[in-house]
Amino acid sequence: MPDEPGRDPGRRSRRRAQGELEALVLAALRGAPGPVNTAWVQERLGQDLAYTTVITILTRLHAKGAVARERAGRSFVWTSGASEADLAALRMRRVLDAEKDREAVLASFVTSLEEDDERTLRALLAQEED
Repeated sequence: MPDEPGRDPGRRSRRRAQGELEALVLAALRGAPGPVNTAWVQERLGQDLAYTTVITILTRLHAKGAVARERAGRSFVWTSGASEADLAALRMRRVLDAEKDREAVLASFVTSLEEDDERTLRALLAQEED
């Protein structure tokens, strides 16, 4: 692979796990003093991420309902709208929605749970029934 202009050939970029940047952005927003602009988020991430990359992540999180934004001049300010648990639940729901046999997927998921997790799930379902 040819060297990219302006890039140190001895430096290899680490491929991030799916959702890693989203989790980092959400964590930054949860620690924010209030609504913040994209540059504030970019500075907190401190990973030499391009401004456009941060905007893309924030826009995707907004589309998922994980962050809120409001117009501030010609750009936006951002606030956290979801926890990491909310985001994980959304990912789980998307996987389930993509499958044809939802019952089989749910059955497989439930039977693979550890005992404590199964107990927690049963308790949560019982609460919903009440």
